[in-house]
Amino acid sequence: MFRWIKKWMHREEEEERFCSAVIPAAGQSARMGGENKLLAEVGGMPVIVRTVLTVGESDYISEIVVAVREEDLLTFAELFRAYEVPKPLKIVVGGEDRMASVMAALAECDQKAVYAAVHDGARPLVTREIIDETVKKAFSCSAAAPAVPVKDTIKVAVDHIIKETPQRSTLFAVQTPQVFDIALLRAALQSARAAHVQITDDCSAVERLGKEIYLTEGSYENIKITTPEDLILAEAITESRG
Repeated sequence: MFRWIKKWMHREEEEERFCSAVIPAAGQSARMGGENKLLAEVGGMPVIVRTVLTVGESDYISEIVVAVREEDLLTFAELFRAYEVPKPLKIVVGGEDRMASVMAALAECDQKAVYAAVHDGARPLVTREIIDETVKKAFSCSAAAPAVPVKDTIKVAVDHIIKETPQRSTLFAVQTPQVFDIALLRAALQSARAAHVQITDDCSAVERLGKEIYLTEGSYENIKITTPEDLILAEAITESRG
């Protein structure tokens, strides 16, 4: 009987912490000279595949939902099938921008989902440790994201004229996965959309609602592939990891 109770409690805990990974991957790769950056290879593997496989390694991720361009549906489906993604996976058609793609993916998350971990499809070098620590932090505070201290001195400029120099010790480069209570994230994105506010990440939407977001330790290697130069750097990082 005690074994049954323990098993029941474990199942209850799993349901309370059901976390869906949402991966927006419907961008236009405008700064890649026409090449779909998610299909470019890093370490002999397409960027999107490396991203999805790493996310799937986390024991804290229960399912993966990828939002892609309609014309890429078949290509991505074949890739994920060939590489045998270790978690339940859905592919949905994304929207006209990142926010629309995240919202489309959230709409297809399992009804048991209590948390959502939004991770850029173009961040293939995230580690399982970063994912795990960020999700665990969100379990206790509802909103968390990995970040690294900014190395350079940052200037605020208008018309190429410096107006302000923020204190560098207070500046962080925020990465993904950004993990939230799923109801909170849905409300934040819907609010931003209704107000016609353009956001560049999900933290920005949640910040608008006044919710505190806690930072976890990111990595300077957790880069986002944006330009051809980033592919060179990503390849070097992959090689250095062996």
